[in-house]
Amino acid sequence: MLTIPITAFVTLVIILVIANLSSGEKKIEHKIDRLYASDDPQFLRSMGLLLGPPVISGNRFEMLLNGDRIFPSMLEGIRSARRTITFETFIYWSGEIGEQFAQALADKAREGIAVHVLLDWVGSSKMDKRYLDMLRDAGAEVIQYHKPHWTGLGRMNDRTHRKLLVIDGHIGFTGGVGIAPEWTGHAQDEKHWRDTHFRVEGPVVGHMQAVFMDNWVKATGNVLHGPAYFPAVEPMGDGLAHMFSSSPSGGSDDMQLMYLMAITAATHSIHLASAYFVPDKLTINAIVEAAKRGVKVRIIMPGKRIDTHTVREASRACWGDLLRAGVEMYEYQPTMFHCKLLVVDEYLVSVGSTNFDNRSFKLNDEANLNIYDRDFARQQTAAFADDIKKSQQITLEAWMHRPFTEKLIEKFVPLLDSQL
Repeated sequence: MLTIPITAFVTLVIILVIANLSSGEKKIEHKIDRLYASDDPQFLRSMGLLLGPPVISGNRFEMLLNGDRIFPSMLEGIRSARRTITFETFIYWSGEIGEQFAQALADKAREGIAVHVLLDWVGSSKMDKRYLDMLRDAGAEVIQYHKPHWTGLGRMNDRTHRKLLVIDGHIGFTGGVGIAPEWTGHAQDEKHWRDTHFRVEGPVVGHMQAVFMDNWVKATGNVLHGPAYFPAVEPMGDGLAHMFSSSPSGGSDDMQLMYLMAITAATHSIHLASAYFVPDKLTINAIVEAAKRGVKVRIIMPGKRIDTHTVREASRACWGDLLRAGVEMYEYQPTMFHCKLLVVDEYLVSVGSTNFDNRSFKLNDEANLNIYDRDFARQQTAAFADDIKKSQQITLEAWMHRPFTEKLIEKFVPLLDSQL
């Protein structure tokens, strides 16, 4: 008599596992033809039209290196708010910096500022629940994204990895940092991570706000709009940019599409900083083809000081073709390297939450800011060069003679690639 219920239960579990391990959308399966270079006007046109929001001018950008510069700037932005604060993040853990953010947001809510906080349920699992009470008691609206519920069991593997803070619709922040002690300091030791965040002013902040609203509507059913959230924004500089997003529920391939288009259009150089670098075969082939046509490709990733060693093993397993093509591979030595940055031909700079792996390309909700500005790109290239000085280059010979145990582990790790 128990056979049917048990069979039904097992079937349900299998269905839920399949639903959570796949995006439900077709993925990009064929290489993108090289029809133009990055300096061709068609490149800018295609990026804007294919990725969603059009490229918009009148923007100003500031690079913030490591927690000592990042967090004070973000907190200053929060404390300067006059009407609205929207904040979405993946990691929010306990600690002094978490306390500071909770207090600053709660203070603004008590002043009557509309404060909306969207935290990923998994990413905020280490957060002191006292912070949630502090925020809600102050009047802030706090939502935990995809908190387990029987109506959303098929979405349990869909996490928001986006990192967005928007102040009054005028100032925006995005990049790699989470709210946790690991991101404080200046990457001075292995307990303090290396990362970069960006402060943005200008009309593109409206794009950032729209990306926040995408998940806010999904999580709450409530649309926040009007001049308090989307004010008229005067030009603050002459930088070109657009903010776009991806999600398993729509446009899950947009991030990979952006990377493939940028790599394919590259003519002179590609500088890629990636905390988690586990590209699929299609992307590897695009990088290899770029290197073969004379593009100088440099990639920095974490070394042995990494928070997820499985990812490092999966990454190193796929370096063979890249190294043979002349791609320069570097492992950052002092601490965990959490940067997420792409610079193409010292023109395009792509920053945001996206890692160079299938989880970011297919499963997570991600958001990236693309900046088309040669002066800003040169700043990023200079910072990249400084990171290379603290990195160890891995040659093809060294990779081929890596320990046998590492090679053995690498044989099995790729089985998990879709989840890394």
